[in-house]
Amino acid sequence: MPTTNPVYVIGLAPGSLQLPPRARDALARADLVAGGKRLLAACPDDLIPKGAERLPITGHLAPVLETIRKAASKGRVVVVLCDGDPLFFGIGKRLAEELGSENLIVEPNLSTVQLASARLGLAWQEMDFVSLHGRDDFSPLYAALVRADLIAVFTDAENTPAEVARALLERGAECFSMTVLEDLGTLQERIRPLALPETWGMDFSDLNLVILERLYPPEIELTLGIPDHFYLHQKNLITKLPVRATGLALLNVEPESTIWDLGAGCGSVSIEASHLARRGRVFAVERHKTRAAMIRENIRRTGAWLVDVVLGTMPDCLKGLPRPDRVFIGGGLGGPSNEDTALLEIACERLKPRGRMVIHCILLDTLHTAKDHFQALGWHFGVTQLQASATDSLAGDLRFKAQNPVFILWAEKP
Repeated sequence: MPTTNPVYVIGLAPGSLQLPPRARDALARADLVAGGKRLLAACPDDLIPKGAERLPITGHLAPVLETIRKAASKGRVVVVLCDGDPLFFGIGKRLAEELGSENLIVEPNLSTVQLASARLGLAWQEMDFVSLHGRDDFSPLYAALVRADLIAVFTDAENTPAEVARALLERGAECFSMTVLEDLGTLQERIRPLALPETWGMDFSDLNLVILERLYPPEIELTLGIPDHFYLHQKNLITKLPVRATGLALLNVEPESTIWDLGAGCGSVSIEASHLARRGRVFAVERHKTRAAMIRENIRRTGAWLVDVVLGTMPDCLKGLPRPDRVFIGGGLGGPSNEDTALLEIACERLKPRGRMVIHCILLDTLHTAKDHFQALGWHFGVTQLQASATDSLAGDLRFKAQNPVFILWAEKP
């Protein structure tokens, strides 16, 4: 929405909160100055006209943005103070969305990440950036652990450096080192390389940044088509590679998909699905404790940190999970029993519209149960029958050894 006057968005230097030179002229003409309480307090009174209004940015942004919009539309000079670079995890993006980027004049400053990289002597052009501000899950962090060797983590009062370390340890991601940088750009500046367990019970300044650096790669490269014998599994209970590849193709996983793998076994489908859902979430649901432990070990071996292991009995353990875009059922669906029908009903109900479900069926009863259910719902579905044969040594030569035939049923929710 066009405004009479542009809105000045000014970044203050991290820590010292010094103003960029060109910001002084805008402040000298300001009618309204908005910013966090710490930034407003740091702005010298003699730079702002006596009649200028100060607007603290606290809580919800919507009322603040509306006040800024109205002031600018009336021809008032509005200045918004930010920390560092306003367009790097700052309010600048939201202002551009609400007011239009053509109505902003942005004066960036040195960002916290730039300052931290300089202190540590790290090139940051390939660094990944994660903000945990206001989040109740660490999925962006886990996704970054998979794809990046160097990660900057913005914390908050709840998601502290100690919580970041706990999250890594719970996933078995000891292959990352941690450095906590506190109060950068101030006289109290402190930089501490810390062992992950060492952070338990430690206090940190509210102004901190965490840098994670990979020390060594995973034992097994995370990709599609990992050989079956690379996975720790129980009594040959694993979705074989040819069937796994076909099932994942029919599942049509997208980068931001949320995936349920029900009856996950050793987790091979979940782990390779996480390679495709690199910005999504993957839940490997398994009721056997031993198999759940195997999934966690396979996650550690492959570095598939995005996968969440859910230990519990279905369908009860599915209640707290976010609604899926994709559901894979490779185990846990037997035949036409009440329990199996209940699981299928709940999975279909929770699946998002236009979501996909893939079921691997070895038993004919399982195939008929699932097929009849999708028919009754009026869903578009199809079945592929797959029987693969793999080479096996025999008498100094090779023969083809047939694997069990599998019916791969896929369905799409309207």
